[in-house]
Amino acid sequence: MDQQTPLQRAIDAAGGVAKLARLVGVTSQAISQWDRVPAERVLAVEDATGVPAHELRPDVYRAPAAEPQQAGA
Repeated sequence: MDQQTPLQRAIDAAGGVAKLARLVGVTSQAISQWDRVPAERVLAVEDATGVPAHELRPDVYRAPAAEPQQAGA
């Protein structure tokens, strides 16, 4: 099974490299050179695509803690 990287998912969610580039204010050439989203662009990519920051850069952003289940739920 071919698993997409978080960066590829963000590109797909935006509708392509050029659209993602416009949304985050960089050139499409810059995005094409990314192996992973630069730390300073993670939040803009998350806002533009919905791909969570902790998936784009788990080395920088922690996954949100699971909400505790309430009794009787």
